[in-house]
Amino acid sequence: PDRKPERKGDHRSGKRPRRRFTRPPVWWPLPACAVLGLAAGGAYGVLKAPEYAATSYVVAVPDDTTEPATALGFAQAYARIATSSSTLAYAQPRAGLTARQLRTQVRAETSPESPMIAITGTSKSPAEAADIANAVADALSLSSNQAAKNTGVQLLLFNQAVAPTDPASPSAAISGAVGLCAGGLLGGLWLLARPGRARRPEEGGA
Repeated sequence: PDRKPERKGDHRSGKRPRRRFTRPPVWWPLPACAVLGLAAGGAYGVLKAPEYAATSYVVAVPDDTTEPATALGFAQAYARIATSSSTLAYAQPRAGLTARQLRTQVRAETSPESPMIAITGTSKSPAEAADIANAVADALSLSSNQAAKNTGVQLLLFNQAVAPTDPASPSAAISGAVGLCAGGLLGGLWLLARPGRARRPEEGGA
């Protein structure tokens, strides 16, 4: 009888109401991955040094006793040996680089419909990129023309490479856009592949 009735709202017991934390939406990985991809791509475009590319063209010309189709076949073969050790050994003095460096900074491409070979040199310097392409083109022409009497096909310089004015590597804006798309794609794939949420009790009862 001596105890006083406890009033409503009396907080002298020291207990505090629990705070409810709201969970983030289930689609939060999509914008998060997109932002991370944008930041990574933009940083790559800013920090990476620009790379330049210059292209020199040589064409396979048949003699009077050789059919044009034969020249087309030899153009395909010469494009394969454009980056070989023997060709790069000829080009090394003019390019001023070692054969190992030339192999990583030059590529040769050809078309199955044209007897023309495109030799592209890449470098951080525009002038060096042009020198690499011209050196390899001259070396390929020199080495192949030594056997022109037997093959009936001669390689001639069609267009000499010049120093480019614009870099071939993507800019920071393009790198950022690529990173944004890649990050958004990864985030979307994670949403599709994530494990299904547990069913609620009322859903299970229903």
